Amino acid sequence: MIPEKLQEIMKKDGVVAIATLGTDGPHMVNTWNSYLKISQDGRLFIPAGYMHKTEANIMNNPSVLITLGSSKVEGLHGLGAGFLIKGTAQFVTSGPDFDFMKEKFAWLRATMAVSIETATQTW
Repeated sequence: MIPEKLQEIMKKDGVVAIATLGTDGPHMVNTWNSYLKISQDGRLFIPAGYMHKTEANIMNNPSVLITLGSSKVEGLHGLGAGFLIKGTAQFVTSGPDFDFMKEKFAWLRATMAVSIETATQTW
């Protein structure tokens, strides 16, 4: 279940940070809040235009940490809200999950599908 507050943040301007762990250490990549979509079964979909290093890391270790926030959403202590998402990811290059995202982002080469383990509001 994706919290309503997180869904609200996804509709606002903001940056998303995605962390993976590779054989050479941690790696970070960014995207935009508005690019995140939710599947019918509650997974988080992220369009991947490049993200080659992220994909390689996920093939060896599917664990991801994702942060996102918005200064325009009411948070725990006033204006500004953010989340830390922990989950596992896979890159999808064909099928319904890919097609769903390709309709929205013609430029994508893959859909990063994240199964959320926890989504914790951090601020």
